[in-house]
Amino acid sequence: MKLLRMLGIALVAVAAVGLASAQSWTPVQNVPNIGAGAMALLTDGRVLVHDESGNSGTWGNWWTLTPDINGNYATGTWTQVATMPSGYGPLYFGSAVLPDGRYIAEGGEYNEGSDAWTTKGAIYDPVANKWTAVSPPSGWNSIGDSPSVILDNGTYMQSSCCDTQKQAALLNPSTLAWTSTGSGKFDIYDEEGMTKLPGGSVLDVDAYVFQYNSAGKNWETYNPGTGAWTSQGSTPEQYWDSAAGCGGEGRATYELGPAVLMPNGTVYQTGANSCGAGHTGIYTVSSNSWAEGPDFPGSFDIADGPAALEINGNVMMFASPGFGGTGGQMFEWNGSTLTELPNPPNGSGDSSYYGHLMMLPTGQVLFTDFSNDVELFSSAGSPYTGWNPTLLLSNLVFSPGSTVRLNGTNFNGASQNNAYGDDFQDATNYPIVRFTNVATGHVFYGRTHGHSTMAVGYHGPTYTSVDIPTDIETGTTYLQVVVNGIASKNYQIGIN
Repeated sequence: MKLLRMLGIALVAVAAVGLASAQSWTPVQNVPNIGAGAMALLTDGRVLVHDESGNSGTWGNWWTLTPDINGNYATGTWTQVATMPSGYGPLYFGSAVLPDGRYIAEGGEYNEGSDAWTTKGAIYDPVANKWTAVSPPSGWNSIGDSPSVILDNGTYMQSSCCDTQKQAALLNPSTLAWTSTGSGKFDIYDEEGMTKLPGGSVLDVDAYVFQYNSAGKNWETYNPGTGAWTSQGSTPEQYWDSAAGCGGEGRATYELGPAVLMPNGTVYQTGANSCGAGHTGIYTVSSNSWAEGPDFPGSFDIADGPAALEINGNVMMFASPGFGGTGGQMFEWNGSTLTELPNPPNGSGDSSYYGHLMMLPTGQVLFTDFSNDVELFSSAGSPYTGWNPTLLLSNLVFSPGSTVRLNGTNFNGASQNNAYGDDFQDATNYPIVRFTNVATGHVFYGRTHGHSTMAVGYHGPTYTSVDIPTDIETGTTYLQVVVNGIASKNYQIGIN
């Protein structure tokens, strides 16, 4: 039923083929001999990267990419960090950066290279450089590659991919205990993604796994207050792949593409429905309604694959011809047209599901594809407005090694920013704090934790705590809060 795979080791129109201008890729240097795959932005500005090369004994290995002294990730430093608990080395799993700054990985379609739909999990503490095993919710038989999400109140919600009970649970990060949630789910969570909306509800387009339907367009929303799902009706087109004979499997794959909330209050949903018909849809949050988006040109679709909100407010995404087909291509949706972007160097040899996209504090988007060619994408145009964080500073002098509470607004951004679906989650809707020494231009990141909210689309008062780096240079310094690559103005402070 579930697609088994290993590493591949109409309201608007499609624009004429042509590359968006002034957009480019930059290679990250000194990448170790790994297969860079799943990644996460730690709250101290480092990027946590999983080795998904498939080499024996490497499935539990993780690395960090630290920007250089000038804040440049392309010439940053790679460091291997602690290995996951013995017996756990997942591929295609649930994940998130928690509000306390730790990183959680749950489940896995594969474990240590073998198909498993495992219920294993672990949390990484970047301060202690240590992984701690997490027991699954009681009675669960699988987690696999099922989706997860951080709710507005900071609670981690994990689903089970393949249990017919349609299971989901909430994690207490202090006790690592689980509480069941998610009553009323239409179908199982397998192959589906969860997209947070302003106000706290969660959007899910159903994939009809185990429904055995030839077609299906149901979509539903989760209410964190009641812990229940409610079916909302039908999408204008089908976004999951039900076409037997497509993707080289000879049967339906049930895969669908990522969905990204944009600053204009719409969600752009990409699809993998049938050979040669990769549909997309536009969900408007304020009216709770859908409209058709443009089909991908030719045979392109996204049967699992990444997307990210760029700092110009557009959505970039990686498509390919059917599930597993190579010949990948980057596209960009600007709210009215779908246009080709320049491809990363390996793009034409990749399938969409090889790819991972994630926004960095620099406003660049990081791309990995199971190889050691890691790339940075720079977007054209100006940053979108209305979501720059603001600060209310009561103290203008900070000391190295101290912890400071920062108050302000827009600390959690317009969107989760990055999406994939059931296999990979790397949302960045939390505050990153950057310090730039005025005299030297050197850049330092503090570690944030204890965010007051994880709500997207929220303009109200927020706060976080930041640990001032012990090695930060003293003197006059600019402080910025950055969320999803969108930075506050420079606030001048002193470090002494």
